[in-house]
Amino acid sequence: MNPIDWLIHRRLEAFEAQWHYPMDYARALLAASRRGFWRFSKLMALSSHREGVPKAAWHAAKLVAIRAEDCGPCTQLIIDMARADGVSDALLRTVLAGDYWALHAIDADAADAVRFATAWLARAPVLDEARDEVRRRFGDAGLASLALAMSAARMYPMVKTALGHGQACQRVRVGADELVLAPE
Repeated sequence: MNPIDWLIHRRLEAFEAQWHYPMDYARALLAASRRGFWRFSKLMALSSHREGVPKAAWHAAKLVAIRAEDCGPCTQLIIDMARADGVSDALLRTVLAGDYWALHAIDADAADAVRFATAWLARAPVLDEARDEVRRRFGDAGLASLALAMSAARMYPMVKTALGHGQACQRVRVGADELVLAPE
């Protein structure tokens, strides 16, 4: 194994150890196409861009977006990353339950981000209204951050599934609670 591939494998192992998340699909991509892997790795910077949006709102929108593509390990990863970033378990459980009125009572910013993400996924008639509210609340930079985060979040499970590494729905954990998720 050449030194660059060795370093990449070490980084993938470290990510797996930190997040308890299998990176087999990334190894398969690297084995199939190093150039493709490098291009795909740039998605990490895109998916981590957050400007003008509170952490809870940003993570909530990503969680809604990823649920459209995954109800397994990728969803768990977003939950774990949100928790590590200080997002409350109550907020995450409420987003997963789809109880947006309760979410509004917990965090109005997150509720508006979730409303926007949900409308965006469905191309719902309220999308323009939800986008305008996000822009009013977070500004153009916040809207752009949500758009990038939501789009990038969906790409991981899409690539993973296309490469044959997608997994069936599973239970996810939010703190001490185990939740059964059905496909969106």
